[in-house]
Amino acid sequence: MRTLYHLWLSPYCRKVRLVLNEKRLEHRLQAESVWDRRSEFLHLNPTGEVPVLVEADGSAISGSDAICEFLDEMHPEPSLIGRGALARAEVRRLVYWFDHKFNDEVTGHLVGEKIMKRFLGMGEPDSKKVRAGHANIHHHLDYITYLTDRRRWLGGDEISLADIAAAAHISTIDYLGDVPWNEHPGAKDWYARIKSRPSFRPLLEDHIPGAAPAKSYADLDF
Repeated sequence: MRTLYHLWLSPYCRKVRLVLNEKRLEHRLQAESVWDRRSEFLHLNPTGEVPVLVEADGSAISGSDAICEFLDEMHPEPSLIGRGALARAEVRRLVYWFDHKFNDEVTGHLVGEKIMKRFLGMGEPDSKKVRAGHANIHHHLDYITYLTDRRRWLGGDEISLADIAAAAHISTIDYLGDVPWNEHPGAKDWYARIKSRPSFRPLLEDHIPGAAPAKSYADLDF
């Protein structure tokens, strides 16, 4: 059976988990404390980063983009990258938006400061970064609303890796209870749809010792 080395609140690991679940591929999860720099793990991925997917034959694929593209190529139904060059370009554009722009402006400021600093023993959260994350998320939720006003899903008429990447990041913020849903009903409607999918249920069961999720995190009627 394939194994996914991951961290619970890594949006990149969550992205891969959602792809595996959407494609109904059997796998087991192995939490990896990357700060320990285990030699066995470094042999799989010299960068020492998660996610890493190890297939049943021992092949190791590192990085969420590489893993997701690999899985979509090897298991093409349902397609999550898009059908046709233009559709794939749009999905990849939005994946980049959330994995880079959203991460730099929101995820890193909130999850990085509130959770990762605590586990890495790096001191108290930087209040300026936390405030910036709270301010920046409104722009991104507005963009989600803009897209879903014009399409059924972020990348088009079918759910795609664009929705999965966005939901992976937002779910980490939602775990903290820091998403201002009441101010963004359009984005909330989109998230409720993806949150209700069977592929999302394992993520809603996540419970990190010492950092309990917000009360509404697992609530489908949030």
